[in-house]
Amino acid sequence: MILTIKGQVPSKSNGYRIANNRLFKSKELKQYEESFAWQSAKVLQEFDEKFGVTMTIYFQSNRSDLDNAAKVILDCLQSNGIIKNDRNCWQLQMTKEIDKLNPRVELFIYQID
Repeated sequence: MILTIKGQVPSKSNGYRIANNRLFKSKELKQYEESFAWQSAKVLQEFDEKFGVTMTIYFQSNRSDLDNAAKVILDCLQSNGIIKNDRNCWQLQMTKEIDKLNPRVELFIYQID
């Protein structure tokens, strides 16, 4: 399955704030999760066993970390029912690119037998 999600992926490490001794998602992370859900709403396939993901992440600049983006994307895939659990990811291939005008994630998700 191929999926493109438009928008800058926020960093997982900067995606939370502490207030009143509680951990809260940042506004940027919440907005990205909502946008991801809207853009992936038509995906009907669920990967419930071993799967692999190949992703190309187009950031607006070189300041973003590739590894932090992976966790955000896998969490979004899980919360939107595209994957059952991100621990079932057995292969992960990632490429970082820069596109100042069109940040996005291009995903290819496949079942592993």
